[in-house]
Amino acid sequence: MTKYGTVTFTGKSGSKYEFTIYSFDTDFKDNVSCVYFVTKRSQSSNGNHSHTRIYVGETSDLSERFSNHHKQKCFKKNNANCICIYLEKSEKTRLEIEQDLIDNYNPPCND
Repeated sequence: MTKYGTVTFTGKSGSKYEFTIYSFDTDFKDNVSCVYFVTKRSQSSNGNHSHTRIYVGETSDLSERFSNHHKQKCFKKNNANCICIYLEKSEKTRLEIEQDLIDNYNPPCND
């Protein structure tokens, strides 16, 4: 499991959410309830990193949801290499955050 740090994504509402960044191939074994962003992490010439947002979703168990995701082809097409997670136990809150982020970023795999 490679952990890269954190990144903040902002919803359409203006709310900011700090996500922990992991490599795309991370195997989450625990029952992780979260909102997640699938991204392509790139390094610029000045050494900083940026994230192209590919898909946002939510789950009550990331180990189940991600290993068999219905959007895997879209992730591959968009060169996904990171999964960013925002821990949240409440399903209602996860759904609200997911929609807030979709409304702001309109990720290509959220069709």
